Amino acid sequence: MRYFFLVILSIFLSQNMNAQIYEVGIFAGGSNFIGDVGATNYISPNQPAIGAIFKWNRSPRHSFRASIIFSELEGLDSKSSDQRRVERDYSFSNDIIEISAGMEFTFWDFDLHKVGIQGTPYIYTGITTANHDNFYFDENGIITSENTSSWAYGIPMVLGYKTNISNHLVLAAEIGARYTFTDEIDGSVPDAEFRERFSFGNTNNNDWYVFSGFTLTYTFGRRPCYCNF
Repeated sequence: MRYFFLVILSIFLSQNMNAQIYEVGIFAGGSNFIGDVGATNYISPNQPAIGAIFKWNRSPRHSFRASIIFSELEGLDSKSSDQRRVERDYSFSNDIIEISAGMEFTFWDFDLHKVGIQGTPYIYTGITTANHDNFYFDENGIITSENTSSWAYGIPMVLGYKTNISNHLVLAAEIGARYTFTDEIDGSVPDAEFRERFSFGNTNNNDWYVFSGFTLTYTFGRRPCYCNF
C-alpha cells in the first residue's frame, strides 16, 4: 500500500514540475460510520483519522488531488437512536486504509501566486478504495473473523473551505462523505457466500463513512501558465 501511494506521488511530481504549482501536506480529523450497526448520525466523528494529501493545481478553479488516510471505523448500537439497535447491542471496529484520487473544484478563483490572503469554498469528488478486514456476527451475536480482507470502492463527496495563511501554507476545513459499493464493512454481510445466513440489516443500502477534519498543505512550484488547459 505504501509503495502504491509513492508511485502515484512520483507520477504527479514528474509532470512538468517547473510549470505548475503543487501542494503536499497532511489531513487530521475524525471518522464516523453509517451502516447497519451503530448510530446513523451523518456527521459525528468518534475515531481519529490522519493521512497525507497531494494536489496538482491545473488552474485557479480546479486541481487534481490524491490522498491516503488511515482510520478506525467504529459502530456502537448503544449509541443509536433506534431502540431496536440499542436492544440488539452489536458493536464493531474496523481499521481502514483509504486511497483516493479525483478532482477538486473551487467556487471562486484561488490563485496561490496572488499577493494577500484569499479563500474559497470547494468541492471534491473522484474515486476511493478502502482496505478493511472481513468478519461477521454469529448466531450468538459474537464477532467472528473471516481471516480475509477486501477493498471497498466508493465515491467521495467532499465540501470544504480553504484559505492561504502564508506565502506557502494553505489551511482547509472539510467534511467528506464516502458512499461505498459494499455492505461488508460492519459485518452485516459476510464476505464468503456460504455464510449468507448470517446477513442482517437492510442489504439494499450500502455502507457510508465520513471524514471530518483539516488539511494543512505546503505549496511549491513556479508561476503556472493556465492558458493550455
